[in-house]
Amino acid sequence: MRPCTDVDGNGLKRSPFATGLACKCPRCGQGRLFAGFLTVAERCTVCGLDLKKADSGDGPAVFIIFILGFLVVPLALWVESRFAPPLWLHMTIWPPVILGGALGLLRPMKGVMIVLQYRHQASESGAIDYDDNA
Repeated sequence: MRPCTDVDGNGLKRSPFATGLACKCPRCGQGRLFAGFLTVAERCTVCGLDLKKADSGDGPAVFIIFILGFLVVPLALWVESRFAPPLWLHMTIWPPVILGGALGLLRPMKGVMIVLQYRHQASESGAIDYDDNA
């Protein structure tokens, strides 16, 4: 395994948001962050970073609730005032939109939270060393 840094091949510092949205390793930006849909990989296959220490908690879900609420509520109100569809049509349209949006955003938002956690060495106790491979 080769040494990895937060700098890309051009000598520029990688954005934690771009790395997280791409679901890549927080250290090297190349390895896969996830082993499943939301299951974090045990270790980066490129640089060997121990990803078991990564815990995004409820952060991604909270941000997704805010983002979808900000987008869907005004859109639903606009549809109601503009077209006045029956209630059953609202119940047919909005649950799939919300569920699809939540599932579509959950993995990238979890990736961003994990990369930011690594970048800022954040943890509940403040005692986790993310680069310690022990």
